[in-house]
Amino acid sequence: MKKNFVEELRWRGMVHDVMPGTEEQLNKEVTAGYIGFDPTADSLHIGHLVQIMTLVHFQRCGHKPVALVGGATGMVGDPSGKSAERNLLSEDVLRHNVTCVHQQLEKFLDFSGLNGAEMVNNYDWFKEFRFLDFIRDVGKHITVNYMMAKDSVQKRLETGLSFTEFTYQLVQGYDFYWLYENRHCKLQMGGSDQWGNIVTGTELIRRKSDGDAFALTTKLITKADGTKFGKTEGGNVWLDPKKTSPYKFYQYWLNVSDEDATNFIRIFTLKTKEEIDALIAEHTATPHLRKLQQALAQDITITVHSAEEYEKAVKASNILFGNSTTEDLQGLDEDTLLALFDGVPQTTISRSLLDECASVTDLLSVTTGNLVFPSKGEARKMIQAGGVSINKIKLADPNQKASFELLQGKYLLAQKGKKNYYLIKVD
Repeated sequence: MKKNFVEELRWRGMVHDVMPGTEEQLNKEVTAGYIGFDPTADSLHIGHLVQIMTLVHFQRCGHKPVALVGGATGMVGDPSGKSAERNLLSEDVLRHNVTCVHQQLEKFLDFSGLNGAEMVNNYDWFKEFRFLDFIRDVGKHITVNYMMAKDSVQKRLETGLSFTEFTYQLVQGYDFYWLYENRHCKLQMGGSDQWGNIVTGTELIRRKSDGDAFALTTKLITKADGTKFGKTEGGNVWLDPKKTSPYKFYQYWLNVSDEDATNFIRIFTLKTKEEIDALIAEHTATPHLRKLQQALAQDITITVHSAEEYEKAVKASNILFGNSTTEDLQGLDEDTLLALFDGVPQTTISRSLLDECASVTDLLSVTTGNLVFPSKGEARKMIQAGGVSINKIKLADPNQKASFELLQGKYLLAQKGKKNYYLIKVD
């Protein structure tokens, strides 16, 4: 027997609003439902994962998920939750972004079978829609009073709202109408800030087609400490490994608080209630082992990237925080190596300068511009004490030749004490 979709989201703490009749519709028949993704970048980020997981649960409960990539609405700009109007993107940029988003969504959803997922782009039905036709066939059905009453509009009136943004809810409403008429789509889902736009669509369907359509929104994710979910000092945490390395992605989830991990593991994994309850009990008994964070980071890194990238991230973490060997370090690819040591002091020297370097003492002081040690004397003293290594090889003789196999053919990693790392690039 298929799971009840709304109940599945409820126990996971994801539901915000459900339009009356929605649950009855889903229990009555296999239903097509959609969520829109705004292609303002060529990658989704973890802020989109709630909606992606909503579609995943929707499909697992036997229904048909439709992912709408807003090639047309991306040219307009949604005012919901925004304090200012954003820059509009060109058609070429949007087309590229749509292609990239499509590829990422394919990793989560099954596009085969009776309830196989479907991807649509609203540019396909808007590109030939003339302005006069739109205001005649769509605009006349929704009053200005109705549009003005929306929170997304009210919050922007003081700072200024362009006509372009004001009409966004009509454009999104027409998406729902088009999908209702052409894809038998009876449900739209989204974040709680989308409620006003979604119900405009249900209203348009009622007025134009005398049909019943439904709405469900999920809670916006907040972190326990009040900081914004999905943001780091470096910005968004992206799903594209070129924008956020798998190692940094893994570390983001590994470092969430206990309270957030308890919340996130319900939302961002497919683990059952029994599995999650057992994990929480285990974590409560031994919180220092961070079992919840480890399970969360493993599950979501494998889903977004791969088991191989997850293993690489774990090995990279052990290099910083556990016992590791030279072989472990040499096994890192360049992207992971640079991500792992992003932020540590770095310098670049020429290969000829390395070849001419008399000793490791010189290398760690004058040759690298005193990167690791301010003087030869201090370098010599700490090497003799056994507190210095290069590429995880502990140095014993201050006068030994600076001859080491370069990582990725161009890097040396110096370590002073347990926690101080320095990256030397050899050009």
